[in-house]
Order: sequence, then C-alpha cells, then structure tokens
Amino acid sequence: MLNSLSQYRVTGSLVLLLIGLFACGEPPAAPEQAVRAWIAGAEEEAESKDRAALKARIATSYTDARGYERADLDRLFRIMFLRQNAIALLVDIESITIHQETAADVVLKVAMAGSNNSMLGFSADAYRFELELQLEDDDWLLSGARWGELGNELR
Repeated sequence: MLNSLSQYRVTGSLVLLLIGLFACGEPPAAPEQAVRAWIAGAEEEAESKDRAALKARIATSYTDARGYERADLDRLFRIMFLRQNAIALLVDIESITIHQETAADVVLKVAMAGSNNSMLGFSADAYRFELELQLEDDDWLLSGARWGELGNELR
C-alpha cells in the first residue's frame, strides 16, 4: 500500500507541476503572432490610406537595395494614395522567420486593387515582398525590403 501511495504522490506532484507551468498567467505573445498582427495592421492602414500610421511602422534607419529610405517610402505611399480613390489588398503570407525574437524575415504576396479616375476606373497589380523587421522598444518596425511584380525579380 505504501508503494501505491508513493506512486500517487509522485504522479500527483508531476501533474500539479505541469498544471502550474501551463497555468502561470498568459504567456507573452509569440514573436510570430506579433509579426502577423503587424502585417494585418499595415494592411488595414494601407486600405484606409493612413500614411502617418504606415510611416510609423518604418524604422528611421530603413534602407534597401534600391537606395530608398523611410522618406522615399512615405512618398510612394503618398503617390499611391493620391492616384487611387479606394484601395483593397489581399495578403498571402508565405513565410515568417524569427531570429532571436528581435528580428524577422517575412515573405508575402500582395494583390492590390484600386478604384481610380482612369479610363477603366480601376487598376490591379500583384507583388511579392521580402520584408526585414526589427523589434525596437516593443514595436516591430520595417528595417528593409525587396519587392517586385509577381513573377519578376525582386529589387
């Protein structure tokens, strides 16, 4: 009887230990979840043409292979938003790779459609993006990017 009682105590202790480990409050958001939320937020801001919010997602140290800096991306947003009356995006995340919980590489495809004052009244494009994000003061920020039309080389 002592043996079975000891086994119950050991088993019970292990169960309580496991419950304690898994029930110690909510775990912090995993970096991948935070990056997915960052992407969803940027999509929402682009569709609502919120240039200031999009610019706030870009690191002040942003540079890319095209030689663009943060201000250049802000100008691109401005031009795109002026040309389109409404914007709709369809985002397909191909991969998210987290590096030491402070950096991330994101590969995604984005189908973009906009209504405008052109002869057809709309435009549509599809792009592939490779984004580099870094964690700064608990915020994920875009630190670099490459992109190109779907099927073309990324620059």
